[in-house]
Amino acid sequence: MNPALGYIAIAAVTLMTAFIGFFGLRISRTTRDFYVASRTVKPWWNASAIGGEYLSAASVLGVAGLILLQGAGGLWFPIGYTAGYLMLLLFVAAPLRRSGAYTIPDFTRARLESLGVRRLTSVLVILIGWFYIVPQLQGAALTIRITTGLPSWIGAVAVAVIVGLIVAAGGMRSITFVQAFQFWLKLTAIAVPVVFLLIAVAGGAGTALDTAEAFPAALGPASLDGYATVSLVIALLLGTMGLPHVLVRFYTNPDGPAARRTTLIVLGLLSVFYLFPTIVGLLGRALAPALAQSGEADALVLLLPGLVIGGLLGDVLTALVIAGAFGAFLSTSSGLIISLAGVISQEVAGGSVRGFRIAAIASSLVPLAVALLLEPGGLAGSVGLVFAFTASTLCPVLVLGIWWRGLTARGAIVGMLGGGLACGLAILLGPLLTAAGAAAWLQSALLQPAAWTVPLAFALTVLVSRLDRRRIPRGADRFLARLHVPERAE
Repeated sequence: MNPALGYIAIAAVTLMTAFIGFFGLRISRTTRDFYVASRTVKPWWNASAIGGEYLSAASVLGVAGLILLQGAGGLWFPIGYTAGYLMLLLFVAAPLRRSGAYTIPDFTRARLESLGVRRLTSVLVILIGWFYIVPQLQGAALTIRITTGLPSWIGAVAVAVIVGLIVAAGGMRSITFVQAFQFWLKLTAIAVPVVFLLIAVAGGAGTALDTAEAFPAALGPASLDGYATVSLVIALLLGTMGLPHVLVRFYTNPDGPAARRTTLIVLGLLSVFYLFPTIVGLLGRALAPALAQSGEADALVLLLPGLVIGGLLGDVLTALVIAGAFGAFLSTSSGLIISLAGVISQEVAGGSVRGFRIAAIASSLVPLAVALLLEPGGLAGSVGLVFAFTASTLCPVLVLGIWWRGLTARGAIVGMLGGGLACGLAILLGPLLTAAGAAAWLQSALLQPAAWTVPLAFALTVLVSRLDRRRIPRGADRFLARLHVPERAE
C-alpha cells in the first residue's frame, strides 16, 4: 500500500475527531455536561455513540483475525458482544438510569450506603478501564506499523494524546458527538471494502483454497472445547453489564424508557456491524491463510483488500479501513477515559470540572506506559479476558444491587474481592502453567476462568449478605422502588 494514503486516512480521522470534539466543547458548560451530557441525549444519538465506543480494536480487527485462526470458534465473539446488550436491556439499562447516579461507584454508594464499597468499586473501574485501553493502543500501534511503516509506538502515543486532550476539553457532551460520528465511520469503513471484496471474488479475483482445506472439519463446531466455549460466552454476556464506559452512557438518557430504547437500537446496530468482520474472517480463511501462520492475523482487515483487489482501488479501500480502525481506537479509548476521569475526579477532586480534566490526562498516560512496555497479544483474546474480570467483579454487585433487597455492603465487598482475585490469578497463572505443560483441564479452567469465577463471585456475595442480613441498608426499599417504578419522561 502507498503509505501516503495511510497518512491521509489517519490525519483525516484525527482532524474530524478534533473538529467535532471541540465543537462539543462550545456547548459544554456545566458539571452535568461533562459527566452525563446533562441527561439530554436521545436514543438514536446515544445508541450511535454507544456503538462508537463499544466497537473497539477487538471488534474492528480482532474478530476477523480470530475467525481466520480458529474458524467456528471465533464466531462466539461477535455473538457474545452483541448478546451482552440483551442482558443489559433485561437487567440493567432502565433501573440504572433511574438511580440518578453519575458513575458506577456513585450507584454502589447510594444503594449500599457504604464508603468502603464505593472506594473498592472505584478501584475496580479504574483497573478495568486501564486494562481495556491497553489493547486499543496496541491496535493503533499495529495499524501504524502495518500501513505506514512508522514505529509502532507512534500509533499508541497518538491515540493516547488525542483522546486525553479531547476528553479533557469537552467531557461527555463533546465525546457523544465524536463517538456517534465514529460509529458510522467504522460501519462504512468495513462495509464498503467487504462489498468490493465480494464483487472481486465473484469475478474470480484471488486464489481461493479448496473449501475442505479452508474450512476443515477440525475447526468446525464439533471441535470446540465445551467448557471453554461456555466460559467465553458467560464472560461476554455478563461482562458487558459491568463495562464502565458502556454503563456511563445510560446515565445520559433523559429517562428509563429512553435507556431501554437506546439498548434495542444498539442491538440492531451491532448485529449489522458484526456481519462484516465475520465475512472478512471467512474470506481470509479462503484467500489469505498465510496470515494465520505469519502472526499477522489481527491485520487481516487491513491487508485483505490489497491482497485480493490490489492496485489503486485496493489502496483506497485499505485507507478507508485504516480510517475506521483508527476511529475505533479513538472512540473506545475516549469512552473509557470519560468513565475513568469521572470516577477519579469524584474520588480525588470533589467532582470539579478542573479535576475531571486532570484525571482525563492522567487516565490516558498510565495505559500508554503499559502498552509500550508489554508485548501485544491477540486483540479479541485480550479484551475477552477483560470481560471475564468485569463479569467476576462489577456484574454481581450491579445485578444483585438492582434486583435483590438482601444485598449488604460486606457481601458486595467480599464478592468483588473474591471474584476479582480468583479471575486475576487465573489470568496471570494461565499462560505460565500452559507453558509448563499443566493438565489440559487446568489450562482450560485458567485460560477461560469466567465459568467458575462468576458463580464464585455471586455465591460469595449472596452468602456473606445472608450472614450479614442485619446490616441491610435502611434505605434499600426506598432505593429499589426508585429503580423499578417507571418515571415520567423529563
